[in-house]
Amino acid sequence: MSDGGYIPAAEVGETLRSSGMTIEQYLLSLIPQAQQAAIPPISNFFVGAVALGATGSIYFGANYEFVGQALSFTVHGEQAATAHALSYGETGMQMLAVSAAPCGYCRQFLYELTTASTLQILLPNTPAALLTTLIPDAFGPADLGVTAALMSPQSHGMTLSSGDPLVQAALKAANASYAPYTFSYAGVALKTKDGGIFTGSVAENAAYNPSMSPLEAAVVSLVISGGKSYNDIADAVLVEAAGSKASQAATTRAVLGTITSVPLRFYAA
Repeated sequence: MSDGGYIPAAEVGETLRSSGMTIEQYLLSLIPQAQQAAIPPISNFFVGAVALGATGSIYFGANYEFVGQALSFTVHGEQAATAHALSYGETGMQMLAVSAAPCGYCRQFLYELTTASTLQILLPNTPAALLTTLIPDAFGPADLGVTAALMSPQSHGMTLSSGDPLVQAALKAANASYAPYTFSYAGVALKTKDGGIFTGSVAENAAYNPSMSPLEAAVVSLVISGGKSYNDIADAVLVEAAGSKASQAATTRAVLGTITSVPLRFYAA
């Protein structure tokens, strides 16, 4: 897999010039590498997703399952690619290549994006298709009065007095989170034994259920960006807005407990 599952725009352009491939061909060719990051111990069905961000950079995604937890906590490859692109500050996606056709859950999740109306879905041996042709009569953020969709910059101004770098990393992720329906801003930070810090932010959805938890996003960062395993986790922090209507605390503890014995530290901002 490419270093960190990320290919900067300049490198993408150089590869296209030297290989003669189209961007569509290149994205599809990277799917097997993205699949290598998947951890699906229940289904053993490995999904790879490769996103082309608005900046022209490329981001890998893969699926993650958690033994002992409800299937609703599964991270889909399309979600992972989106979370990965978000972690680099992307404000939209141009194309998404996937190893298998996106399920209805993922189509709903992707419809939350700033670029939902122009996002092209690429599948092996299949003509490219606009997301909007795959989800007719769609229900999205505009239906609930939300105009700043997923991948639009977020800044919520929450504060904590702690000087702990891991707490501050989780706070930063919470302040960058997307929660326009419940305002339950939340972020998770995972620290590895070598001192690395990997974060994730909540990403809500107009249909609620396809929302992505901050722990799920942090797992994507840990495994794909960091190239780490669950055994590398040494500390974990959740920061969320005080009095959240949709608290992440209980589920984060439960899911975290399936991949590590490290306890969750919780802070209300």
